[in-house]
Amino acid sequence: MVNFQGFIKLEEAVAGAPDRIRTCDFCLRRAALYPTELQALVLDTAAIITDNAPMSDQSFPPNALADETSPYLLQHAHNPVKWYPWSEATLARAKEEGKPILLSIGYSACHWCHVMAHESFEDEETAALMNCEFINIKVDREERPDIDKIYQTAQQLLTGRTGGWPLTMFLMPEDQTPFFGGTYFPPQPRHGLPGFKSLLTRVAQVWQEDRPALTEQNGAFLQALAQTQEPQASGPDPVLDSGPVRRCVELLARAFDAREGGFGGAPKFPHPVNIELLLGHHALTGDAGARDMALLTLEKMAQGGIYDQIGGGFCRYSVDALWRIPHFEKMLYDNGPLLGLYAQAWRSSGRELFRRTAIGAAHWVMREMQDRDGGYYSSLDADSEGEEGKFYTWEPGEAHRLLSKVEFNDFVQYSGLDRPDNFEGRWHLYVAHTAQAIADQSGRNPDEVTQNLDRAREKLFREREGRVRPGRDDKVLTSWNALMLKGMSSAARHLQEPDCYQSALRCLDFIHANLWDGKRLAATYKDGRARLNAYLDDYAFLIDAIIHLLACKWSSHWLEFAMQLADTLLEQFFDEGQGGFFFTSHDHETLLQRRKDFGDDSLPAGNGVAALSLLLLGHLTGRQDYLDAAAQTLKCAWGLLQRAPHAGAAMLTALMEHNNPRQVIILRGKEETLTAWQQQLEPLLGLRALLFAIPSAATNLPDLLEQKQTDQAATAFICTGFTCLEPISDLEELQGVLRAS
Repeated sequence: MVNFQGFIKLEEAVAGAPDRIRTCDFCLRRAALYPTELQALVLDTAAIITDNAPMSDQSFPPNALADETSPYLLQHAHNPVKWYPWSEATLARAKEEGKPILLSIGYSACHWCHVMAHESFEDEETAALMNCEFINIKVDREERPDIDKIYQTAQQLLTGRTGGWPLTMFLMPEDQTPFFGGTYFPPQPRHGLPGFKSLLTRVAQVWQEDRPALTEQNGAFLQALAQTQEPQASGPDPVLDSGPVRRCVELLARAFDAREGGFGGAPKFPHPVNIELLLGHHALTGDAGARDMALLTLEKMAQGGIYDQIGGGFCRYSVDALWRIPHFEKMLYDNGPLLGLYAQAWRSSGRELFRRTAIGAAHWVMREMQDRDGGYYSSLDADSEGEEGKFYTWEPGEAHRLLSKVEFNDFVQYSGLDRPDNFEGRWHLYVAHTAQAIADQSGRNPDEVTQNLDRAREKLFREREGRVRPGRDDKVLTSWNALMLKGMSSAARHLQEPDCYQSALRCLDFIHANLWDGKRLAATYKDGRARLNAYLDDYAFLIDAIIHLLACKWSSHWLEFAMQLADTLLEQFFDEGQGGFFFTSHDHETLLQRRKDFGDDSLPAGNGVAALSLLLLGHLTGRQDYLDAAAQTLKCAWGLLQRAPHAGAAMLTALMEHNNPRQVIILRGKEETLTAWQQQLEPLLGLRALLFAIPSAATNLPDLLEQKQTDQAATAFICTGFTCLEPISDLEELQGVLRAS
């Protein structure tokens, strides 16, 4: 933590503020889940309306956010606050006027962001103070993760507390260096948190009286910020062994909840990147413990309230250790990876629960989150009609009215409706008893119970469709779309679901047509406008997704697109001197820090996915420069992987691929024969195998693929890295080899 010296009194004003209520991720109406000393604050704010509609009185004239496309920014376009977007013009204004910048970062589905907006940003007295003393900038963290990553790190350095949203930072106008920050501030002092207006007054006073001291402290802060980057490797190249993978699995096992799944206690997040690592580790080594941890976690989530038992899809996280009561926002970036994982889990275990969960999640995405032109929307809010979870929760009387007697009797046992209410006088559904358990208890066939439950869910779904829906953030983000594209591709391949393939293909068509100009990607799209330079995640996630789409059905056009993306990734993001990829491109605007991160957060680390996708693409196409860049990235990250392997699961998945390349089966021949072979072979493949069915008529292939020719109806080339078995042109022989591998 940086010592503020002359500014220490302001720091003392917020010292001791509880971390767990300072981010919007923790819901206002969960008083019983908070320590006693915090319950009053939670209950004090329980009546605040947090609808996702535009939050300010339309009688106020529009501010400078009115021309933006972000739904989050547009929610503030009629605040009395004179908000500006982050831009060169805005930063120049702050410098010219000599005013500090008040930077507020949030996102559309953020509960506490709505709270602070209603309490403070719609208040004319607060707005007048903000407008007089500061240049006020609003940022959507989903559009500008580059800015958010920097100032979240800064907030932790300045206060010694974890970050979150809304993020509130005060910046120097000359170079945007932060001199104070926090997250949520209430309008009046409460429970260790200073009132926002008094905080604004104090910051303005210190700015006027102690500016030289603040300037002097900037040097110490910038030095501390630089130290948050992973130190660059020196000396001889490290040996990239599998030790960090084993240590990560051991650490996950120590944190594993052997009864309820997941890692650690409440609140519980899905952490799909950890589950993917465990499944991959099992597929490579046969470690049954890793597989059991992954499958139990997926089972408990699928049976919990974090999964929408009526409409499909996963909420952000569970506030309890049993996965029963979620924070109700639904994010695309969670559901894409989870969709792929449930499809893999079904392939690995054959359990119908995993198949049903994957299909339910996929149908929710296609029904509610995919634009008619193909792009996937970003998120659904937790609230509707001013209440969190109102759209999703029930009363037993509603079910009794809608269901037949036998359906009701089975469903109340299944869903927990026969137990005490679990969410503010209402019931949020989870699997209290499985269909098998209900059947065993009543001496009936499980299929009969399952049919009753399916009919009950369908009736409740139709009833729920008539409710007021949560708000939806309908911007299209390239990186999040890529995560869902990969999830849909995995579901299409593992579950043999053609609708999932078509959904993924429509998404990729949309991205190529609207977010790619032939040379570079844009990061976000809304209302016909593609905007903002794409980031590392956009390129890395999309390359990875295209590879998995090609495993569903071959397209030389999409392979060419993947290679164009990879070439741009190397040209614009790669650090030639030290290895690894910067989060922003070489020609991106200059910010306070240019980050190169290897640890996962709510998304897998872009460097990990970049290394993995370049390894896969390099072995598929024979491009050595892709393989070399991946290896250099792993070497650059080696310090983190040795020191804190559990922080870099995506990097470790790439490390497994580097040390043990997966099996790649190339089918060449007549298209109709390849289609028939692929359908029969796909169920035989393990999780560390990919099959590409490339018709003989395919053109524009890299030399490595062009060389794999055949005069037979179909021939298989089974390769690991660049080592291939003898070609096989007999289907039964090929099936035998794959069963044995």
